[in-house]
Amino acid sequence: MNDFEDEPKRLARLAPNLKRRALIYRIIRDFFQEQDFLEVETPVRAPAIAPEQFIVPFQSEDWFLAASPELHMKRLLASGYDRIFQFSRCFRKGERGRWHNPEFVMLEWYRKCADYLKIIDDTEKLAARITQKLGMGKSIKYQGQKIDISPPWPRTTVEDAYVKAAGWDPIKEFKPEKFDTDFVEKVLPMLAKDRPTVLLDYPAAQASLAKLKADNPLVAERAEVFIGGLELANAYSELADAGEQARRFKEAIEQIERERGQRMPLPEKFLKSVKNLRECGGIALGVDRLVMLFCDADKIDDVIAFTEDTA
Repeated sequence: MNDFEDEPKRLARLAPNLKRRALIYRIIRDFFQEQDFLEVETPVRAPAIAPEQFIVPFQSEDWFLAASPELHMKRLLASGYDRIFQFSRCFRKGERGRWHNPEFVMLEWYRKCADYLKIIDDTEKLAARITQKLGMGKSIKYQGQKIDISPPWPRTTVEDAYVKAAGWDPIKEFKPEKFDTDFVEKVLPMLAKDRPTVLLDYPAAQASLAKLKADNPLVAERAEVFIGGLELANAYSELADAGEQARRFKEAIEQIERERGQRMPLPEKFLKSVKNLRECGGIALGVDRLVMLFCDADKIDDVIAFTEDTA
């Protein structure tokens, strides 16, 4: 039997998960619309995107496919929008595996007059709403593990997690390779299995587009959410300093050119808009992984109709 003949069976098997996926979209939209968020759309193709060391973008002629809608959404914030959210198609090269597909869906939302902690509060409430609306009460069962989703979720700083699990402090002395290795081998296995975990306050070297703490410039106001072993979301108190953001971008551009031989353009329109950006918080949440959790799916292929391998 050839692949084409197998396809109807594969899609039929996925039908319950795809129906649940559609329902999750509706629940999310209702959640944000109740709070007066505006659903927006931003370009999938752009002349410049945020230069990031570990993200390899797809090129479209001389432009790029979006790796995230973040820069355009912040330009909306800088123009006076207060609360916005979006389901965005995103594209990243080389990201294919059990939890990855090069084309995926990101849910991002941003609030003015908010920080990363407020955004994490939103995330807790959103997950609890989905759980309740799907008739699961306060918990889900994922890969044989019952997980209590009810807020508030356990929170720990990156510093405390690494000191406890790996025996060193990445805030006082940041070692990039050791940080990544120890996270996978020591920190992630330590996180609670029966509860979501929020890791707070990343090293300044991993700030990306987050601002640094006013009382400790070695720490970025960044948080990540982990549920059932999955990295689900990444939240920031957003950096609103155009000079500092330009410095970080230029540093990333130089590093990318050294390591990949690719010269990324500076996102000039975004940097110009940052001058009008006020205090705000935002988050990027992987929709495919969220659906995996609520469908008890072992791999991303079980919640997407057409992956890179079947398109």
